[in-house]
Amino acid sequence: MSCFSSAVVPAAIVALGVLGAIAGGGTARAADAAAGKQVFQSQCAICHSDQAGQNKIGPSLFGVVGRHTGSEAGYDYSVANKNANLVWTPDVLEKYLDDPQKVVPGTKMPYAGLKNATKRANLIAFLATLK
Repeated sequence: MSCFSSAVVPAAIVALGVLGAIAGGGTARAADAAAGKQVFQSQCAICHSDQAGQNKIGPSLFGVVGRHTGSEAGYDYSVANKNANLVWTPDVLEKYLDDPQKVVPGTKMPYAGLKNATKRANLIAFLATLK
């Protein structure tokens, strides 16, 4: 005879499934900065630099994590971005990179968004290394 009652075993299985779902999803997953650099090069580098003070069509993304919106010296931001009053935290970047116009309506960034969550997480991990 088992030491578990029939009611305890299903509850334990459900609990393990919930814990597995939490551990495997969202921000709990480890991101890959090296893979994020590849995403940057293929998706962002045409308009943004990863070097300090080198603005292109878009502002330099060096030091972007932790920076306030509209604050990169020498870049001419949209009024919407200047007035967004956001800090580019990983959570804000996650939402913005998915849908820039939703997070900062009126931004002049002509990008539909990076819809792949893994690529977004990897890109944010790479951006966090730019210090």
